[in-house]
Amino acid sequence: MNKDIKILDAHHHFWDLDKNYYPFLSDKIDNDFFLGDYSSIRHNYLPSDYGKDTKDHNVVGTIHCEAEWDREDQIGETLWLDKLSKTSKFPTAIVGHAWFDKKNSEAIIAEQASFDIVKGIRSKPTIRFSANSKEYVKSGSMQDLSWRKGLKLLEKYNLNYDLRVPAWHLEEATEIVRLIPNTKVIINHAGFPWDRSKEGLDFWRKGVKAISTEPNTFIKLSEFGVKEQSWNYKQNADIIYELIDLFGPQRCMFASNFPVSRLKITFDDLFTNFKNIVKNFSLDEQISLFSDTAIKTYNIKITDIEKR
Repeated sequence: MNKDIKILDAHHHFWDLDKNYYPFLSDKIDNDFFLGDYSSIRHNYLPSDYGKDTKDHNVVGTIHCEAEWDREDQIGETLWLDKLSKTSKFPTAIVGHAWFDKKNSEAIIAEQASFDIVKGIRSKPTIRFSANSKEYVKSGSMQDLSWRKGLKLLEKYNLNYDLRVPAWHLEEATEIVRLIPNTKVIINHAGFPWDRSKEGLDFWRKGVKAISTEPNTFIKLSEFGVKEQSWNYKQNADIIYELIDLFGPQRCMFASNFPVSRLKITFDDLFTNFKNIVKNFSLDEQISLFSDTAIKTYNIKITDIEKR
């Protein structure tokens, strides 16, 4: 196991509940949260906290993904993080938020792109509540023509798209990826293999196989937690191997999803597990998985890492 390998954490969050408003952290608990009770993370999580969690690993850079900040103030989170990055070691890069189907979508996307630190946008489409749910609100979904029009603006502003949908929308998302062949699409959290039954994994597998065939897709090997279950090393290792086989190390990136993943595992255990899982991979492959894929995919300059 390469203990000292450089890590570019491709997905994490900071929040300051004393100064900023995050509805899911500040308002009523969402009983449908995908990892169950998350009350233990409803407190400030700042670079100093992240530093304590990561102290036993060589984290050289991070990508902050939008953290459900007040949607009435989509640029507010970016302004706060940009200032934070100037006084702290992290974040190195930001994935901001912008709705795709609103009248001001292009104005928000353009403003996000005006920040050098912003490398992409995450905008969650409207989804079905479960694989078997027939209820599907078209407005704001991947089938909404207004949503698609906004999505296509990312190429104009040279921004990536972070795609976060459950497994039952992955095949549909493949159609969307084909609409934006010049935009890098990064699938969040391994495509959410939540159902660990044989049937559930077969269903997830069908979706990730379909989307992996699109050359502009990449995937974050992150958030392997399952509701009401412990972090399962064997199951998660098998899923990681399968994704690396599908996408290749040059399109896969390890990420922590901290502090959310702390509901299931410590950062030390998480990245120790990642390192053990790929310990027999070549050094070049390990470097891709732990840092280089994220650096290249998000167009991060080495100088941005070295100066911190």
